[in-house]
Amino acid sequence: MITELGHFALILAFLVACFQTVVPLVGAHYRWPGWMASAEPAATLQFLLTAGSFMALTWAFVISDFSLQLVVANSHSDKPMLYKITGTWGNHEGSMLLWVLIVTLFGAFAAWFGGNLPPTLKARVLAVQGSIGVAFFAFIIFTSNPFLRMDVPPFDGQDLNPLLQDPGLAFHPPFLYLGYVGLSMTFSFAVAALIEGRVDAAWGRWVRPYTLAAWVFLTLGIALGSWWAYYELGWGGFWFWDPVENASFMPWLIAAALLHSAIVVEKREALKSWTILLAIIAFGFSMIGAFITRSGVLTSVHAFATDPDRGMFLLMITAFFMLVGLTLFAARAQSMQAKGVFSLASRETGLVANNVILAVSAFVVFVGTIWPLVAEIFFDRKLSVGAPFFNFAFAPFMVALGLILPVGAMLPWKRASLKRTIKPLRTAFVLAIAVGGLAWAMQTGRSLLGPVGLFLGAWLVSGAVIDLWSRTGRGDNRLSRLLRLPRADWGKSVAHAGLGVTMAGVAGMMAWETEDIRVAQIGESFEVSGFTLTLDDVQQVPGPNYRSTMAEVSLERNGREIGTLYPEKRVYPVAAMPTTEAALDIGFLRDVYVVIGDPQANGGWAVRTYYKPLANWIWGGAILMSIGGTLSLTDRRYRVAAGNRRRTGAVEGVPAE
Repeated sequence: MITELGHFALILAFLVACFQTVVPLVGAHYRWPGWMASAEPAATLQFLLTAGSFMALTWAFVISDFSLQLVVANSHSDKPMLYKITGTWGNHEGSMLLWVLIVTLFGAFAAWFGGNLPPTLKARVLAVQGSIGVAFFAFIIFTSNPFLRMDVPPFDGQDLNPLLQDPGLAFHPPFLYLGYVGLSMTFSFAVAALIEGRVDAAWGRWVRPYTLAAWVFLTLGIALGSWWAYYELGWGGFWFWDPVENASFMPWLIAAALLHSAIVVEKREALKSWTILLAIIAFGFSMIGAFITRSGVLTSVHAFATDPDRGMFLLMITAFFMLVGLTLFAARAQSMQAKGVFSLASRETGLVANNVILAVSAFVVFVGTIWPLVAEIFFDRKLSVGAPFFNFAFAPFMVALGLILPVGAMLPWKRASLKRTIKPLRTAFVLAIAVGGLAWAMQTGRSLLGPVGLFLGAWLVSGAVIDLWSRTGRGDNRLSRLLRLPRADWGKSVAHAGLGVTMAGVAGMMAWETEDIRVAQIGESFEVSGFTLTLDDVQQVPGPNYRSTMAEVSLERNGREIGTLYPEKRVYPVAAMPTTEAALDIGFLRDVYVVIGDPQANGGWAVRTYYKPLANWIWGGAILMSIGGTLSLTDRRYRVAAGNRRRTGAVEGVPAE
């Protein structure tokens, strides 16, 4: 009964989305208040119906309702409750229902908290968001219905993919989707602004919170996925340039550029066309990510589905929204005149440089991701593009970004003196040189990767600190003024420092990690990078829905016992699939990472050990970036009315609202 209600609610939500797309848009065109006002209750009702449908599907997984095809294919009665719940979105159909739930959630937020928006703009934003909902409701109902029934329900299910039965990956998709779908709101604001002819400082302030929220969620989602890959797959890596990983990374880069570009619109009413274009492209990249994940056109360990028909449907949705957005942009772009002028040395120029670097780096990742498909279609060649290409082509842009970021963050608006701006940063630069030089002196016969990474990390972190301190003015009570600075200032500095920490972690781990692969006997000790490891025992341990081969490994350094590690190799009988559970001893400056392999003919066990310097700085930096974004999001400017409703940004020939 509950699943039937969920299916019915899904269909009703589709009909409400159709209403929300058409009626408010017509009302905004003819200035009919009642028709425009209908967008708000429609957005709320659409969200409530979709939430009800999603809860019904979740309930089916919780109670193991094997009358549903989706539950049979992705659950089992012995599975732990956490993974029964997360199994709701651990598949194609359920994940798409979560996707459309988040689409409606963001639309509802715009309805609930958009009281400061002009009625026509609000109606158009909600109508565009409703149209995105229409497309995905149609996709779910007609190609990916999660409520399909079994003719004869089986006694038990086929279990969830064992790789997904992990806390890191259980919560990775919701965060990632909140980021992906959050960019749909920036798209809706961009298209509504193009229809309305309103792109001004107030619009920039309205769109920034949604962009910032999407970027924060993307950061957390990518970090969770990277952390899962690091400890779950047993390869010891944190990023593999997999197509699906790239599909989440490209929107993150474009969202970062969009966020900085919207600042210029808000502060100086410049870069309007560029900001609108970035908003359209950012959503386009999130749609491309959905297509790559579900079409099967590119091989990936993260793919949810490999159905070409579904992929074609998603490609058509992507093409439609990109065509509409870019056509409107082409028609309006020339009319969006920039109000502010600025010199070559200015905050605006720094942000333009930042945006160009981020946009070009995203394009590099896109080319590397899509090139195998292009080569196969047009040149009939099978090839792969791996880490060597991405590291070579992408890294220089990140180095350039790291170099200019502290300077650009401190430049004044409109006109600046480079000499005056750089002067307080001399201390940061000297400190960064010292850190990089120390790294170079300590390493022997290695590449420049480690020293350069630590230099950039120290430069970004110390530059962020100096940027904050410089905003406290001169004289006494600078510390109290520091604590009273706007949260947006704190957020910017924390996020920039987080990027520096991540850069240092990536460089340190890639440059200085060591690997040891051996066959070890029970009781045998061996040395890895100054640590002594002893394989004490290997036992068979039963789990709730798996069998585990668990090793016990003692870890010592300089004769002092540090701890005991328990790496596992699990086998899930229902899915007939093994997984690797690495054991980590985590320290501030390093990880010791141990993986147990298969038994050997001589009675020993294959043991793989990694020493990974600065590994956790990668995810610590991501957490700092997310904290910085959240601090900015809670700035007072976003908790009160978003500025005045200036009409100075109306496009020429279109009456201001």
